Amino acid sequence: MFPHKTRAVVTELDDGKFKTFWNLGYTVGGVMIWPGNRAGNKQTISSARGFPPRLSDRFDLTVECVRRRYTGGRSPLGDVLIRHAEFFALFETFQGLIDHFLLRDLRKGDRIRFAMPFDDSALPSVPQDLATYPR
Repeated sequence: MFPHKTRAVVTELDDGKFKTFWNLGYTVGGVMIWPGNRAGNKQTISSARGFPPRLSDRFDLTVECVRRRYTGGRSPLGDVLIRHAEFFALFETFQGLIDHFLLRDLRKGDRIRFAMPFDDSALPSVPQDLATYPR
């Protein structure tokens, strides 16, 4: 999550908490390897995950979209994930992808462990105030 998308929260954080917040963007979600080719001359997965307000570049929600891709569910990234079917076929299953990239901590049973409360239809996907900021 980039500070410009959570301006209301960022302005209320002291310097130490802001640094922690900023560093979250440079965790696995910021360096995850996705196919970099523009299949069909359209967006890559990395660029597409930053645009829909329902995702706002959140890694946990991106992984949820990938989970849905393996189960045949719909998601805001559905089209771009389908364009990269060969990449996802390498792992055979969602669990295969999770195991390969060592993302087991993101799983909670057969679901994703979300960074903040998640309602499939609710916006916004980023905290709007300190009360909704995950600490």
